[in-house]
Parts: sequence; C-alpha cells; structure tokens
Amino acid sequence: MPIVPITTLGERLIASPVPHCVSDGVRVPVDIRWQDGLPPEAPMLFEQAGPRKTLYFEPEKTCAGIVTCGGLSPGLNNVIRSLFLQLYHGYGVRNILGFRGGYVGLDPARGEAPLVLNLDIVENIHKHGGTILNTSRGPVDIPTAVDNLIRLGVDILFTVGGDGTQRGSQELFQEARRRGHPLSVIGIPKTIDNDVPFVSRTFGYATALEQACIVIDRAHTEAHCVKNGISVVKLMGRTAGFIAVGATLASQDVNFCLIPEVPFVLDGPDGFLAALKRRVLARAHAVIVVAEGAGQSLMAEAGAGRDASGNAKLKDIGPFLRDRIEAYFKTEGVPAVMRYIDPSYLVRSCPANPEDAIQCDLFARHAVHAAMSGRTGMVIGFVNDHFVHVPIDLLGTQKKQVNPDGSEWRAVLACTGQPARMVA
Repeated sequence: MPIVPITTLGERLIASPVPHCVSDGVRVPVDIRWQDGLPPEAPMLFEQAGPRKTLYFEPEKTCAGIVTCGGLSPGLNNVIRSLFLQLYHGYGVRNILGFRGGYVGLDPARGEAPLVLNLDIVENIHKHGGTILNTSRGPVDIPTAVDNLIRLGVDILFTVGGDGTQRGSQELFQEARRRGHPLSVIGIPKTIDNDVPFVSRTFGYATALEQACIVIDRAHTEAHCVKNGISVVKLMGRTAGFIAVGATLASQDVNFCLIPEVPFVLDGPDGFLAALKRRVLARAHAVIVVAEGAGQSLMAEAGAGRDASGNAKLKDIGPFLRDRIEAYFKTEGVPAVMRYIDPSYLVRSCPANPEDAIQCDLFARHAVHAAMSGRTGMVIGFVNDHFVHVPIDLLGTQKKQVNPDGSEWRAVLACTGQPARMVA
C-alpha cells in the first residue's frame, strides 16, 4: 500500500498530557470508491491527524510561532485563537509568538517585533474578521528567516496561508533541515476559493457562500424590479469556480454561472450574449455570477505577470463583461438596465460563521497535535471527513477544480437553465 510518508524530527520520548490519542498506524484513503468491489490499484493513504501518546517537544520548554499570509479569509482569527488555546491549555506551552505582517515579520530588518500572545489578547479575536497579526503577500529571504527563528528559540512555526504561503513553508522546512535544526513547520491551508488538493473544504468557504448568497439576493432584486434588468456579480475564484458554483446552487436565483473550468465565447448564435438576450426577452431579467478567473482568454493581455505571492495576474472579467453586455444590447436595440456588483473584499473580510468557526478550530488543533509530536514539512488536510497529514510538496502535484462533467456542474446547468455549451 502506498502510504504517504511524513517527515519527523526524531524519537518521541515525552508522555503527552492529551488523552484519547490516535495510533500512528491509522491511515485514511483518498479514494473510497471501489469499482466492482475491488480496491483502487494504487490507493493513496494519509496518516490520520490527532494527538499522539508521546511528544517530541517538551511543552514547558517549547516556543511556538504563528504567521498569517496572503489575502484575508473568514476565520483567520479563529485559527490563531485555537492554535494558542490548544498550545496553552492542551499542552501547557507558555511561549507563543505571533509574527506580524505575513512573512515580512520573520525578517527582523523588515518587520515588526513579534507579538507575545496571551489569554487577554486572544480572548475575543474570533468575533472579528481579518487577522490580528496582519498579513501581506510576498516571500521572505529564507536563510534570514531561519536565522531569526533560531535566534528567537522558535521550535514550531504554524504557517496559515494559501499556495504561496505553503511554498514558503516548504522552503523554511528544507532550510532548517539542511542546517540540522529541529524546526517543526506545519501549514494550515487557507483559501476561500476551496481549491486546495487533499482538502475537501477549506475554512472560510462556507462563510464566503453565505455572504455571496446575500449579495446575489440583492442583485436578483435589482434585476427583477426593472424591465430587462441584468445584474452581474463577480465572485472570487482564480482557477477554480467553487464559490460561484456553490453560491449559484445555494441561492437558486442565478441564470448564468461562468467559471474558469468551462470555456465560453461571447459572440455568435451559440455564444453567451445571444443566450443572455434570449433569457432577457423571455423573462425580462437575468442574474449572472462570474468567477474572477473566468473568460481570461476573451481579454487582451490576460494574465500578464505575477503578483507578490507568485500568482498569475488576472484581467478584470467583471467590468469587461458588463461593458460587452451593455454594448451588445444597445446594438441589438433591446433596452436593458445593468447592475454590476463586486463584493470580493466584503466577502473575505467578515467573521467566520459557526460552520467555519468549527472548521477553523479543528484545523488548528490538529496542527498543534502534529507539531508537538515532532512532525514537520506538512499541512493539515481534510479528506473523507477525516483530518490528515499531507506533505507540503504534495500540494503542488494536483489541481482541485470543478469537474465540468461532474454532478455539481450538472446541478448548476439544471438550476440556471443556461446552455451546457456557449462556444463557437
């Protein structure tokens, strides 16, 4: 059986204060579907996350650090609080630092001094959006960061962030290992786009859907209360349309859902604009949800360059689509009233809802358990309703996207009534 290995720092000799421990031998399969009663030919098996009977780090001598990077997501403060409380109450760790301003905070020449976390600081942070540690995009000089972590006596570093953050985590882990320094680097994947492989639902995604549905409801009202009203709502989703798809299915008020995984054209009898005109003439209104990464090939100079996190820069599909719709209906002689809404920053900066708050808490606690047992170079995954240990470098080997041939996209087609293909 191909068991996915996890790097450990060494022998565990310290009895854990946490009861109900998980055996090191428990594995969780990624694929639970068996064709004709036969197991997959090459099943991937992950270690189940959870507390272990013995620890690598001695709690009273341990120093842990937390850093939050990249864009905001609902639940960041929840994760910080739960990391702190599990370390403090669960294991008795008293030295817990919060590095401020993203990875910049790991460089003493560029960032502020770390915040020494305590019970008073974290008491109410989960009730607010954003992150008390602040955040930023972009890398840090890895040798400098490791020098600083060693100088501060940091044994464990929790990195909360998306693709770019976890690439940085891998580099920090590798640099510490090259030096023979026992640093546990544990990633907690963060993106409201829900596009992290080996994570069936990232924290913040449920809150994003809830907030997106509120916006779609308002957009539907705007479109419905005028003749030939058309509302365009742009939602996040750079390479994956999970938010757009989820919000479409949850709201049931969307007539067109446009995502990166399903190409479309604007012009021609089978294009999007003609389909939109047919909808408006038949029903006198339309609501369109578009993911930010959809339709990039339709715009000139799409994807020119990369941002500070290493992500390809996107052209703005929202205003482009709005302007093309307005021009098309004017040319066709069909009066229409356009509304364009981009709630991206409102969606990602709000507090986590109860479902996400629980998810944040579980991600954080499992990260602490993994770190205290001496595991490193890994992130917490979530497959088949089980939290698991995933090597950081494995994240880059797969892409998680909406399946255009899957049941979720077929449900979108059924509830919107949009054509299955809007291509030339």
